[in-house]
Amino acid sequence: MSQSNNAPQNTASASTTSFSRIPPSAPAGLITVVQPPASLTSYYKIAPSNLVTFAWNFSYVLATPTHLTVHAVCDNGNTYPVGPTNGVIDGTATSVVWDLYGYQQNNPNTPLAQATYTLNIWDDRGQGAGRAPGFLQPYSGLKFAMYTPEAYTSLADVSSGTGAEGDFGLWITNPYLAHDFG
Repeated sequence: MSQSNNAPQNTASASTTSFSRIPPSAPAGLITVVQPPASLTSYYKIAPSNLVTFAWNFSYVLATPTHLTVHAVCDNGNTYPVGPTNGVIDGTATSVVWDLYGYQQNNPNTPLAQATYTLNIWDDRGQGAGRAPGFLQPYSGLKFAMYTPEAYTSLADVSSGTGAEGDFGLWITNPYLAHDFG
């Protein structure tokens, strides 16, 4: 008995994926980031052995991409490739691990800034691809921040004035505790 197959027919080339049987009423494919939680701003330390994992789920993707491109766009306008493969990963990947410190060491001309970033993920069609039934819609919904740790300064050094700031520059006056002694 012959069975009709209504599954999309993949006529993919190395750079483009097209499907001839995706219904026009199908929703655009979506990414939902599950790590870190998108409802919170995560802060990542740029330090040795401090790996960052971004993970996501796909919904409504009927046209499986060949590749995904993952970038972090900084508030300062710079764009950084995420992950060990210059930001390009397999189209079915659901996570990427980024070695921030390794990136920082290997890219001294474009160092990671202590700032806020937006995670961007798109398929083979490019970052500016429009909504299309069954195709992954470009994602840019996760905000996160990075920082570089400062050298340790002991409390004794701070209180004696010999710490990193030397002149009590680390002390911040709490306006609720400040008194006018004049």
